[in-house]
Amino acid sequence: MKLVKDINNIQDQKKISDKEAEEAFKTIITWMGEDPNREGLLETPKRVVKAFKEYFKGYKEDPIQVLDKTFGDVENYDDMVVQKNISVQSHCEHHMAPIIGKAHVAYIPKKRIVGLSKLARVVEVFSKRLQTQERLTMQIANTLMESLDAKGVAVTIDSTHQCMTMRGIKKEQASTVTNYYLGQFKEDLSYQNRYLRFISISKD
Repeated sequence: MKLVKDINNIQDQKKISDKEAEEAFKTIITWMGEDPNREGLLETPKRVVKAFKEYFKGYKEDPIQVLDKTFGDVENYDDMVVQKNISVQSHCEHHMAPIIGKAHVAYIPKKRIVGLSKLARVVEVFSKRLQTQERLTMQIANTLMESLDAKGVAVTIDSTHQCMTMRGIKKEQASTVTNYYLGQFKEDLSYQNRYLRFISISKD
């Protein structure tokens, strides 16, 4: 997938050490008006680097490999497989503020199925990168469609963005829902309607 290759190329070109990253966070702490050398903050840059490795580990993971192992013994099962309420923790690319919510994923197998945990793993890989919710929704759907050679894929994400709940307009109750449909889910509204009933989200 082109996206994965582009990310790998960027990482190859710009190797930044943990020590360099820690110094950068130390500078930010100073910019904030704090003293990075006081006792409570001495280890903070190191801790933040460690946390960021977890927040953004998706840059080092390949979602195609996650879906590499599939199963062909499906006994002609050809209806949708729906996985609901997959937790999403991501960060918006504009303010690096958390995006917290849930993803719902469905696909219609053609000849092969994938282990159920792999659907959640694909959501996880793309979530652990700087994101917009719209792109995240599309990346998950396109990867599942291509890798599984599915008849159709549907992805919904319902989340809150702390860049608008904690800053800016500060609307704490606002949530954002994005949908993306491919194949039969896009072509046949009856599949969309069934899928939306399954995940209990109305189209209205």
